[in-house]
Amino acid sequence: MSVLIYTENFDGKFKKSTFETVSYGAEIARQMGTTAIALSMGNVADDDLKTLGNYGASKVLHFNDARFANLDNSAFATAIAQAVEKEGANVVIMSGSNIAKAVAPRVSVKLKAGLVFAVSGLPKKLSPFTVPKKVFHGKAFADVVFNSAIKILSIAQNSFGVKEHLQNAAIEAFDAKVDDSAFKTKVTSVEKSTGKIILTDAEVIVSGGRGMKSPENWKPLEELAGILGAATACSRPVSDEGWRPHSEHVGQTGKIIAPNLYIACGISGAIQHLAGVSSSKVIVAINSDKEAPIFSAADYGIIGDAQKILPELITAFRKFKSEN
Repeated sequence: MSVLIYTENFDGKFKKSTFETVSYGAEIARQMGTTAIALSMGNVADDDLKTLGNYGASKVLHFNDARFANLDNSAFATAIAQAVEKEGANVVIMSGSNIAKAVAPRVSVKLKAGLVFAVSGLPKKLSPFTVPKKVFHGKAFADVVFNSAIKILSIAQNSFGVKEHLQNAAIEAFDAKVDDSAFKTKVTSVEKSTGKIILTDAEVIVSGGRGMKSPENWKPLEELAGILGAATACSRPVSDEGWRPHSEHVGQTGKIIAPNLYIACGISGAIQHLAGVSSSKVIVAINSDKEAPIFSAADYGIIGDAQKILPELITAFRKFKSEN
């Protein structure tokens, strides 16, 4: 019996979301009185693999096969299922990423395992195994009970946090048996955006809506984002109008985000938008309409014209940074 944690890497490096996943899995292992084992697939240096021990992994299975350089759902699921069986794991932890959404259902079928996405906290009970998650776009919580011998949990981003629990993680080579026929995806080219913070990785996001009134008014928003080291985002109407690229659209029909700080400027807060940003740790709303729905979800609200308030925030943050 053990807890197996699938750890995603990005060009051979781990990000905050991976460390959060390991932290979460290690805490469940502690509750169960068992060990947390991390599984890494791909070309990752030993020094990077050892960092997983800083967050509670006692062992790291490393599977380095050139065929796994690009995601292929079927092949990845086969390798993960074999690792679960090798370690006798009865709990499998994955992140809340798009990769997990693609791979986890296949692993579930292979292992006849129960699967719950977007788990928002530690198990409330171990017998029966019960986990919490948000439902109805974050307006309510549900307790989900597993009836299967093997449980697969996908943790919602930013729901647990990164917590150090130092272990001297042993690195062990793992040789999954995956037939070439399992690889059905062929990648012909890869184009990566550079020079911008990826929205799903951003700690701070400054976002604008129709209340910004025109694309020409985006400069103060971008300036504030630059001071805070933040990514920029927008609501759907803004991207539909062509004011901002669709890659910046956040919400239920755009990117689902969970930054530590989300600043919404001139966004009314339609339910579809709130569904995509409700996992943010702190939401700050700036809107001239005091009845705007965004205020019901915000931790802090400023009633006023975003175009007048943003310059004042920029001045205040510049002064703060110069003094600290």
